[in-house]
Amino acid sequence: QVPAQQLFAAIIGLALGLVVAALLALPLSLLPSPLGQVLPVIVALAFGYLGVAIMVMRQAELFSLLGGRWPTRASLGPADERMILLDTSVIIDGRIADISKTGFLTGTLVVPRFVLGELQHIADSPDAVRRARGRRGLEMLNRLQKESVVPVRIADLDVEDVYEVDDKLIMLAKRHRCPIMTNDYNLNRVAELQGITVLNVNELANAVRSVFLPGETMAVRIIQEGKEPGQGVGYLDDGTMVVVENGKRYLNRTIEVVVTKALQTSAGRMIFASPTSEAP
Repeated sequence: QVPAQQLFAAIIGLALGLVVAALLALPLSLLPSPLGQVLPVIVALAFGYLGVAIMVMRQAELFSLLGGRWPTRASLGPADERMILLDTSVIIDGRIADISKTGFLTGTLVVPRFVLGELQHIADSPDAVRRARGRRGLEMLNRLQKESVVPVRIADLDVEDVYEVDDKLIMLAKRHRCPIMTNDYNLNRVAELQGITVLNVNELANAVRSVFLPGETMAVRIIQEGKEPGQGVGYLDDGTMVVVENGKRYLNRTIEVVVTKALQTSAGRMIFASPTSEAP
């Protein structure tokens, strides 16, 4: 099923191509036979095809010039700079509700109807864990609609003959030239391979984590033993693991430590420290 805006652009392109071909038909028909009979037909076919191809490729600019209201670009209206498609994982995660209140996002957050349907399906799952995740997602979406400083829309966007939610999102992102916000690693990689901008909340969280340099001090609560003898382990508010040498003796206590080194691993960032009372 061809979208209405694409069909309209094709008709305009065909008409313009045939007009140009008609202007060339008269001088071409004066050529000796058989060129005078064949060339006008070939030119008409060629310019008709070119007109359709060019107008379909440039349909966004065409409707912008005509003042059209179809959402062929990421714009959903005169006040919206762009739209951002939300997937199921980022809604269930819930951090998008807090991010949307900060003012860092611009445009309209769009939840396609099929994403809402997937959330409802998860919320009705017989599996208790999946059911809890689905209900959390619906609660987060309700909170997002109430508290977000940017517009939030549940839109009747869909892609015919495509059944997987991730595939639908990728097709919509291509069609509307807009980014996808997700926490799904596989969707992130597949979308990036196809040239789609992806806004990953996990990557954002890693980017804004506090940076601690060797020699700096911090307070951390030791909550468990480390892998090595005598080590204690604690976590910062952003989830960064802090391994404290000789920290086992301070189990279940909050102490001041001095950073000795920081490592970036595939699982995230890890900080090594020692109690300030034992620092050299």
